[in-house]
Amino acid sequence: MAEDATHVATHVTTWTDAGPEAARAVLVHGTMSWGTECFAHQRPLADRFRLDLMDRRGYGQSPGTGRSDYEADAEDIAALLAQTSGGAHLVGHSYGAVAAMVAAARHPGSVRSLVLIEPSALGSAAGQPVVAAALARMRASFGTARPEMSPEQYLTMSTQPYGMPIPDFSAEMLRATRTAMDERPCWTDDVPLAPLAAAPFRKVVVNGTWESAHPELRAFNGEALAACGAYIADRTGARHVTVEGTDHFPHRDRPETVNRLLAETWSA
Repeated sequence: MAEDATHVATHVTTWTDAGPEAARAVLVHGTMSWGTECFAHQRPLADRFRLDLMDRRGYGQSPGTGRSDYEADAEDIAALLAQTSGGAHLVGHSYGAVAAMVAAARHPGSVRSLVLIEPSALGSAAGQPVVAAALARMRASFGTARPEMSPEQYLTMSTQPYGMPIPDFSAEMLRATRTAMDERPCWTDDVPLAPLAAAPFRKVVVNGTWESAHPELRAFNGEALAACGAYIADRTGARHVTVEGTDHFPHRDRPETVNRLLAETWSA
């Protein structure tokens, strides 16, 4: 069963074929995506769990926003978690993982477990040499100003040079790209890890191994994202899982592996 609803600032799609007592999970997408697009391959989990797929502000069917911001996303996530007595399981991918980290650190009593897929909180691991080098490259390439190009040009630039297919220029994708182009960078900030380390809920960090990615993309930020995930796991006491044959989208490229991990985490 699928159900759509809007909760103040965000739109949520609910997938569930389970009973009313099924455990609930809130899933938060990354940049240039939206809930049902990012987590399409997690749909089979709805046989056992209730999945609430959030569209962050400016993405999917959620209302627009002046500037996408992970701090605002974190408060939206907290509001969704609070809708269930005892909280819910929380999953975040990439930029959404950073927002999930902030929400979980501020509201640990509302989180039953936290799974971070390729978290892009590079600033928190800036002391690692491979991460520091990637941050320097990203600042030089992107800075803080909005890119002077169209969403179509930005999509092409982000995919074609790395051997990836250019996404369809659908209205949903172009809107997501416009929002991403104005997004507050999450990789420049230091997200505190101590509150997550002190939190009692189960934590898992999932990374791709990046060996299958285009060499230039792997060198530009892939190796840094892998190192960042390992660092966050170590500093928060999380289990660190690497999924071979994947890069930034292990939940899409190896869904059977990630879905099994999610089901185990949510059932524990």
